[in-house]
Amino acid sequence: MCCQPPETSVLRMSCSTDNHSKPKAMSRAKGWSTEVENLFRFQQAGYRDELEYIQVKQGASIDKWPETGFVKKLQRRDNTFYYYNRKRECQDRDVHKVKVYAH
Repeated sequence: MCCQPPETSVLRMSCSTDNHSKPKAMSRAKGWSTEVENLFRFQQAGYRDELEYIQVKQGASIDKWPETGFVKKLQRRDNTFYYYNRKRECQDRDVHKVKVYAH
């Protein structure tokens, strides 16, 4: 099973690999984008990225806001939920904290 349509090459690469792959490289985000926003939300909930979330939660669906494509709700590892707004939550001061993984 592959993740939803990717918005950048990083996610596209992760879709083509098997579900148990480890990231081959990590870099920090340099600027805000939709991909960085969603990675921020996954990492805030305790996951590396969408691929790890799907692995840990055994293919659980990922709710996204239809208007923006941003993640709407994630289940943490302790089974509590994080709910996110429609609008951007990753502020400019937090962009450099987001890790972007290449698979």
